[in-house]
Amino acid sequence: MKEIKRDIYLNRLINRKENGLIKIITGIRRCGKSYLLDPLFKNYLLDNGVKENHIIKLELDKEENSKYLDSHELNLYIKSQIKDKDMYYILLDEIQLVNGFESVLNGFLYESNLDVYVTGSNSKFLSSDVITEFRGRVDEIKIFPLSFSEFISAFKCDKIEAWNEYILYGGLPLILSKKTDEEKAKYLKDLFEQTYLKDIIERNNIQRFDIIDSIINILASSVGLLTNSQKIYNTFINSVEKKVSLNTINSYIKYIEDSFIVNKSSRYDIKGKKYISTPSKYYFTDIGLRNVRINFRQLEENHLMENIIYNELLIRGYNVDVGIVELREKNKRKQLEVDFVCNLGNKRYYIQSALNLETREKTIQEERPLMNINDNFKKIIVVKDNIKHWYTEEGILVIGIQEFLLNQNSLDL
Repeated sequence: MKEIKRDIYLNRLINRKENGLIKIITGIRRCGKSYLLDPLFKNYLLDNGVKENHIIKLELDKEENSKYLDSHELNLYIKSQIKDKDMYYILLDEIQLVNGFESVLNGFLYESNLDVYVTGSNSKFLSSDVITEFRGRVDEIKIFPLSFSEFISAFKCDKIEAWNEYILYGGLPLILSKKTDEEKAKYLKDLFEQTYLKDIIERNNIQRFDIIDSIINILASSVGLLTNSQKIYNTFINSVEKKVSLNTINSYIKYIEDSFIVNKSSRYDIKGKKYISTPSKYYFTDIGLRNVRINFRQLEENHLMENIIYNELLIRGYNVDVGIVELREKNKRKQLEVDFVCNLGNKRYYIQSALNLETREKTIQEERPLMNINDNFKKIIVVKDNIKHWYTEEGILVIGIQEFLLNQNSLDL
């Protein structure tokens, strides 16, 4: 398999180098956290003059390093490798395996010549607990499965075939090594059931396996649609076999979010400048995992494309909400939806996802929510058609999905 460059994350590590904080690389399992640390970041250090004996690296899931799973032994080993006052770079893969790792990392913060980078992948690290434990003393770098541009850099066929593959099987890096549809589906299914779901159940001591399993399937079926715990609860109370409380539903959804399997996008009233607490939308971190959960049914391309656009915006560092524009028509209130309201610093974009704008009426329909926003931030419609970008009569940018995904500056065309 061709080497995949992950420059967006590598640059984020480089920008945080020697900032006095512990760099914690988080993300769903098998998305490439270890690969980012070594070889990508380690090679960067070596290429920029860092001596190899000033890079202290341990893969804590290897049998030969098992003695360092004791926090005391790990601390002694790290300290024994420090021979001078020059900067040392500590790269610890699968830190959550160490019993009492929190105290070890806290100790490193007091050493001015230690620059610390850690990853973790199991149920302990697939949550917000570690970030909470070290609040104010860590820098989180969240890594996602391959973006489309990363995926296509290692895919040997043309862009159309790459898109068809990506929208079906997603961007977990190892999917590129699987040759047949059967292999790809089995890999995703086994990974979900034997790794992700098992982690959630063990970490949270879940007894109702049937409920957590059903909730994941409901969220997978609801990509691109508004939902909330009450709606899911109503589904269960109509089932004689599955009695469950609303609090349990809320807890289970939070466990799924904390595992990085899904991300929640809240609704934002654009005119009222306030958040609406419920309902929300849930998007899968990897579209292949979403598809395998429902056995590759419900493959509506509009919803899959919307999920991929959402993930791309997160990868680029934006905070992303679902926008609501409220209108009055014939003395009635009406809400129009803007698929994504994206914010980063003082930048904001309003984005609609549409398969096509094949008629003027369809164009007007997609433009309507955007035209009722009374500010000057950029408004964009992303379509599936492989077209050169253009502007509508109202000045809204229309861009094809491939140009949007493959051009890192696509929002500013």
